[in-house]
Amino acid sequence: MTRGGKTVEVLNTDAEGRLVMCDALVLAVEAGVDAVVDIATLTGACLRTFGTEIAGIMGNNESILAQVELAARAADEPVWRLPLPPQLRADLNSDIADLKNIGGVNAGSITAGLFLQQFVSGKPWAHIDIAGTAQAPASSRWIPRGPTAFGTRLLIELALTFEPPTTHWF
Repeated sequence: MTRGGKTVEVLNTDAEGRLVMCDALVLAVEAGVDAVVDIATLTGACLRTFGTEIAGIMGNNESILAQVELAARAADEPVWRLPLPPQLRADLNSDIADLKNIGGVNAGSITAGLFLQQFVSGKPWAHIDIAGTAQAPASSRWIPRGPTAFGTRLLIELALTFEPPTTHWF
């Protein structure tokens, strides 16, 4: 059972990070924050989609997503939006729990985002999936080969320029 009281059927123990993240998201919401931006090496599917130089982002609020995109451009840490189509939420349905920790064989990054979204209680939220950008296979731009710390500059820029999000929800 998660901190938020939801039960999760674990179908893939390699998708354990999102089980920790869901509790962290609930804690952030309980703290009364204006918005939540989380970052993680959430899915290999994001690596397959965007490669090693672009992180995927998704969320429920246009304002916070736009702020993440602006911060990413200023920090030279590229991001690209993924949608969170509500119809794919059904891929997380479980017969024995409130939801499964993974969806089907398709849309892995999106269903992971839809999983996380279940724990933000409608709070403005954005997720940055850095599965592909966490390690650079070769030097590129200002990033040397190896661990990149991708997202550090982006999050600093976001913190310096943050404005509480508007109420425009997806």
